Amino acid sequence: MQKTRTALTPSLIAIVGFLTVCPVVMLLFGSFTEGLGAFGSFTVEKYVTAYTDPAFADILVNTVVFTIGSALVSTVLALFLAYLNTRTNIPFKFLFRIISIIPMMIPHILFAVSWALLLNPSNGMLNLLLKEIFSLPASPFNIYTLPGMMLVEGLLDMPIAYLIIAPAMSAFDVSLEESSKVSGASNLRTLFRVTLPILRPAILAAVTLGCVRSLASFAVPAVLGMPGRKYVLATHLYRIVATGFVPDYGLAAAVGMSVLAASITLIYLYRHLTREGEKYVTISSRGYRPAVIDLKGAKYPLFGVVALVSFVLIVLPVLVLLYTSLVPYSMAPSAKAFAMMSGRHWAAVLNDPLSLLSVKNSVVLGIGGASLGIVLSVFVAYVIVKVRTASAGVLESLSFLSFSFPGIVIGVGFMWFFVQTPLYATIWALLIGYIATYLPYGIRPLTSAFVQIHSHLEESSRVCGGGPLYTMRRIVIPLLIPGIVSGWILMATMFVRELSLSVVLSRPGTEVLAVQILRFAEDGLWGRLSALGIIMIFISTILVIIATWIGAKLTQVEK
Repeated sequence: MQKTRTALTPSLIAIVGFLTVCPVVMLLFGSFTEGLGAFGSFTVEKYVTAYTDPAFADILVNTVVFTIGSALVSTVLALFLAYLNTRTNIPFKFLFRIISIIPMMIPHILFAVSWALLLNPSNGMLNLLLKEIFSLPASPFNIYTLPGMMLVEGLLDMPIAYLIIAPAMSAFDVSLEESSKVSGASNLRTLFRVTLPILRPAILAAVTLGCVRSLASFAVPAVLGMPGRKYVLATHLYRIVATGFVPDYGLAAAVGMSVLAASITLIYLYRHLTREGEKYVTISSRGYRPAVIDLKGAKYPLFGVVALVSFVLIVLPVLVLLYTSLVPYSMAPSAKAFAMMSGRHWAAVLNDPLSLLSVKNSVVLGIGGASLGIVLSVFVAYVIVKVRTASAGVLESLSFLSFSFPGIVIGVGFMWFFVQTPLYATIWALLIGYIATYLPYGIRPLTSAFVQIHSHLEESSRVCGGGPLYTMRRIVIPLLIPGIVSGWILMATMFVRELSLSVVLSRPGTEVLAVQILRFAEDGLWGRLSALGIIMIFISTILVIIATWIGAKLTQVEK
């Protein structure tokens, strides 16, 4: 068994190494190349052009402001919600579980579009409603600004920040807070002088990861930034490779190298901060119970705030899209609007060959890609957990490397590779790119599942004459079903909603849902966009339901 594990490791290193390192190497070579047709003809001209562009300084400033601002919005909101959940007697705490999980399933492009439909300055529904009610001469809000972008991106990233901060907030010795209160400090002073300083590593880690996600974000800058001419590095790359008559992939690679370097640096900082968090562990060996602060009269008003956040994150985007898909044009809700509702946008989408092709391609990539990805994830997670060698450590590092890769940047790197092969402009290019980018989403739940499986089970099978594959099929896999289902669901939903990689690799005939939605947004076809967005959410939901049902059935059969 050990020989089989050891022999498996080099093959997996080669596969995972290709998926994660290849696009980076090609991106580096491409940045020193004149163009796709001149690969191997090296020059530094692209770097000179990229970094001497007069507009680049403004783009860089916008990027820094957007990433830091979004990270602060998500962290402050997550800190507020985590404190209410872990340290107060706020009612209906199940809402916090909903806030931390469900928003991850809503495609970012649809969330951004819903805010554009609400607060765009020309015909945003909320703006129109406020102008009508208060007889305002102009729209009071404009979502096509940096603050608007930061708000929406911050709301999208808040669940991740919450998952980092909430466990840390509930896991330190409350005697420190009690000592502060005995000394006469109020709850507020204790929060700022004791609780928050102890949480510093978790807070900084949440901010850093928020910066990473904002730097890699494309949906929000594309939908909300480009109409207002607020460009960041992600949309700057998009303009280079997807607009104009002649895309300049060499220039895109040169710009992409700086984005990649910044992202890897932030990931390194994040890991350093999470390790530093161990120095702040305050739970002693004795039992402890988190102190619960009585909110008194503020209990229900604060619960109202939490309910509002839940509504904004989960219900509002779907309601806005559904409403917009049924009205003839953007208009504030009214009796007239409801009377004019029809299915014309749905009919247009369902009769549009390009939209139907995008649905087909996304379903194929979601089901087929997630299935292939989860098979690879099973073997990778198995080696990571069960093989204690230096090679297994290398495999683990390679498998999680893509966490630090912005999708649009890696898309440019893969473009440089695929253009040299028959895979260029095929759905296989998207499939490989998707698996490379989202492989960690399959490995994470499986490594946790493998840790729970004791090696004695495999040894017992071997003693009874079972070979490696037999043991894997009859012993290990049945015990992994919950982890496999979780990993498959994560990968499938990510594949269906994927945008940043797709805008680079997608070509005529390989359009996917997110790219088609982005095109509708660029053309101002909000009704069709909303209908197609509802279809995307429906597909993701159905995939989750089916996978969960199959997992439950398989678990019952094994029992």
